[in-house]
Amino acid sequence: MIDRAGLAEFLRNRRESLQPEDVGLPRGQRRRTSGLRREEVAALCHISADYYSRLERQRGPHPSERLIASIAQGLHLSLDERDHLFRLAGHNPPTRGTTSEHISPGLLRIFDRLTDSPAEIVTELGETLRQTPPGVALTGDNTRFTGPARSIGFRWFTDPAARALHPPEDHQHHSRVYVSGLRRMVTLRGPDSRAAHLARLLLARSEEFTTIWNDHEVSVGFDESKRFVHPEVGPLDLACQALIDPEQSHILLVYTATPGTESYDKLQLLSVIGAQALATAQNDS
Repeated sequence: MIDRAGLAEFLRNRRESLQPEDVGLPRGQRRRTSGLRREEVAALCHISADYYSRLERQRGPHPSERLIASIAQGLHLSLDERDHLFRLAGHNPPTRGTTSEHISPGLLRIFDRLTDSPAEIVTELGETLRQTPPGVALTGDNTRFTGPARSIGFRWFTDPAARALHPPEDHQHHSRVYVSGLRRMVTLRGPDSRAAHLARLLLARSEEFTTIWNDHEVSVGFDESKRFVHPEVGPLDLACQALIDPEQSHILLVYTATPGTESYDKLQLLSVIGAQALATAQNDS
C-alpha cells in the first residue's frame, strides 16, 4: 500500500535539501527559494510539474515503478534512499548490483558540472544513461535506443550508422575492443547474464563478431586518444578519460582536446551547438 503522507513528506524534505548547484542548475541572483522549486524537480525527473506537485500534496494516481525510479534519479537519491522511496510508493525496490541503472549521487554531481564538455555515463555494457548537451552534439542522443541496441557494442556490429563517427582505418580496432570487452563481461557475469545474452545475439547476427570472438582476445582496449569524424565540424582527435563507480559498475566518460589545437576549437563549437539544442528542446517542452 502506498504511504501518501510519508511519500509526500520525504519528497518535500529531499527537494528542500537540494540546492540548484547540487543538480547542475544555475542559481539566480534574486533566488529566495529554500532548496529546489517543484517545477525544477519535475524537469529533472522528466515528469509534469502538476503531477509532481500532486504527489507532494498526497494526491494523484498511484505512481508506477518507472516513475518512482525517475524521481529517485532526479532527486539524486542514494541507493538506500531510492529503496525507501519505492517502499513509500508501495513498490518493491529494484535489485542492486551490476544491472542497476540508478546512478550514484556522487557520480551525478561530477557529471552535472561538466556542462561545457562532451561526457556520458554508461553501463559496463556500453549503454548510455546520461549525456551532457555537448556529448549529444558529438555523438548524437545515445539514450534514445531500446533493447539490445542500447549497447554501443551491439550497434557497432548491427547498425552501420554506429561506425560513421569514426575513421574507417580505426574500425578494426574498435571491433576488437568491443568483442574483447564483452568476452570479459561474459566471463565475469556468467552464462545467464545480460552480457552473455548480447554475445549470443551477436554470434547469430554478425560474421565479423563471430570471427573476432573466436580469437578469444580479452585485453584489447582503447588508447587515451579517440578519433571522430563529425558530420558538421569534421575530424576530431579527442582524449577520453574514464571514471568508474565500482559499486554500480557505471563509467563516466569525458572527452577533451589539447588547447590550441584544431580539435579544441571544434570542441568549443560543439559546446555551443549543444547549448543551442538544449535551449530549443526546453522551449519546445
